[in-house]
Amino acid sequence: MARFIDELKRTHDCGALRPEHVGAEVVLFGWVQSRRDHGSLVFVDLRDRAGLTQIVFDPDVGPEAHRLAEGMRSEWVVGVRGRVRSRGEQFSKKEGKMVSAANPALATGAIEVEVLEATVFNRAETPPFEIADELDTREEIRLEHRYLDLRRAPLQRALRLRHTVNQAVRSYLSGHGCLELETPVLVKYTPGGARNFLVPSRLHSGKFYALAESPQLFKQLFMVAGFERYFQIVRCFRDEALRLDRQPEFTQIDIELSFVNQDDVFALVEGLVFEIWRAGLGIDLRELYPEGRFPRMGFDDSMRDYGNDKPDLRFGMKHVDLTELVVEHGGGGVAFWEPLAEKFRSGAYRRDLPPEIVKALVVPASAALSRADTDKLEQLARSMGAAGLARAKVSADGSWTQSPLAKTITPELRLAINQAVGAGDGDLVLFQSGKASTVHTVLANLRVHLGKKLGLIPEVGHGGRWSFLWVVDPPLFEWDDEAARWAPAHHAFTRPHDEHVELVESDPGKVLCHRYDLVLNGFEIAGGSIRLHDPEVQEKVFSALGIAEEEAREKFGFLLSALRFGAPPHGGIALGMDRLAMLLAGTDSIRDVIAFPKTQKGTDLMSGAPGGVGPEQLSELHVRVVAEE
Repeated sequence: MARFIDELKRTHDCGALRPEHVGAEVVLFGWVQSRRDHGSLVFVDLRDRAGLTQIVFDPDVGPEAHRLAEGMRSEWVVGVRGRVRSRGEQFSKKEGKMVSAANPALATGAIEVEVLEATVFNRAETPPFEIADELDTREEIRLEHRYLDLRRAPLQRALRLRHTVNQAVRSYLSGHGCLELETPVLVKYTPGGARNFLVPSRLHSGKFYALAESPQLFKQLFMVAGFERYFQIVRCFRDEALRLDRQPEFTQIDIELSFVNQDDVFALVEGLVFEIWRAGLGIDLRELYPEGRFPRMGFDDSMRDYGNDKPDLRFGMKHVDLTELVVEHGGGGVAFWEPLAEKFRSGAYRRDLPPEIVKALVVPASAALSRADTDKLEQLARSMGAAGLARAKVSADGSWTQSPLAKTITPELRLAINQAVGAGDGDLVLFQSGKASTVHTVLANLRVHLGKKLGLIPEVGHGGRWSFLWVVDPPLFEWDDEAARWAPAHHAFTRPHDEHVELVESDPGKVLCHRYDLVLNGFEIAGGSIRLHDPEVQEKVFSALGIAEEEAREKFGFLLSALRFGAPPHGGIALGMDRLAMLLAGTDSIRDVIAFPKTQKGTDLMSGAPGGVGPEQLSELHVRVVAEE
């Protein structure tokens, strides 16, 4: 072994050799992917992070190496010295003639290495699953042995892609005057949009740090300090319910800029995204967006047409809001629409209660959905909290069939709905009514489900299509039903539109703000805002939220103090690195692009985290564990 490490240094990786290397003597290191014994010759596919090379052990060329090869097994770590040769030709019984022995599926498929000398660095036990690109092993087993899972080419490609993106981000932002600065991980707990992880302090009995859910307050302090342009590729922590695109610890590309408006932030981020796609995928997004800008859509328009603020614009199937029509027709004979219409007519809705709405989604006749298909759609709607899924199939004469609504709805409302939604012969109209948030959620998810079912978008991945969108001008406040008061829709330091400042205290529900999200193929990949730097407007926002001066000082004291010492106008954004990598890699789970992810229960199956600690350590931290009953 010492000869290979000390004297024989690796000359090439296992993905580098080509026909022009024929005749060269090379040294390769790697793992045995597979071994094939063809009588006197032993063929081994040698793998490293760059690819595969076929190596050949011939007893007439390297007898000692051949003896080693007879015992080699998958995942052994070996080193070889050999000579590159062409794979040449071999006789094909099927074709009855000599054909090329090259493997066109491999980048190195035109050559092989005839082994002169070999060593075994390490013998491996049989792994619990095959190290292959495609496998059906349960994810729990792969996560338990993540160090083996990471040997697979798809995961190695994903992590190399992340590296490339990281380098592109640093180069681009540094070139645009941004300084890479670090912020604390152990911070004081401040109320925000997510639950914090808490860390007990050994030196300060009974007190806790919080793991920073974002560098938000600190990056604003950098602006107050005069650094003007900051970025950081930063680890963040949130103790939230998990899903395929969410982890308790995650990475974001964090940016903050002074003396900018919303357009300035957009221009910088659009350039960054163009550079990421160029570096990571070799794609020039200017072919799709020749002006170098992404389209914009108002938050209200996004909610109206798509039911959420992250619409996938790769396909149509917009929602249609029928609330005004239903109210105008007094419910039109539909029993569960009539009370809704009466509430609107009587003015029963208060500004602090979200109104009920009626929306529709049209499934084209070409979809040819069966009754069983529509029943499954209703089951899906119920799983999201809907009471059901009203539907109607439109006939050539405009009448409705296969619908309980057809018996009672007035001809006038039926005709008005057909016209409003643009439904024709054979089209299926799906209806949702009730609380706005439920209606939006159900129809938004049904739209995406149908988009995949009808082949309008792929089940997994981008399908080579990239649809970017800025969603802008959302409300600054949202009504909190449980607390019965206004809450910040994003955070309390977002700048309202100048013309809406006077509404902050008188009519908070109408205040729009300079907050923005960048959406790609139905995923939010970035979000940010222009910040409040004016202490007077900040006080009005706190007043609308019911936060007294003393409480504001307790929660945000150091930031509020800083804003009074000459804070510049500033704003920023954070891009989700994990979600970006997931979309770039064409997978449907961020666990595929994170080296050591947690499960959906927040556990690390490989290391066993989280784990218990002994009484002595708990005593040092002044913490007592309450056992669950």
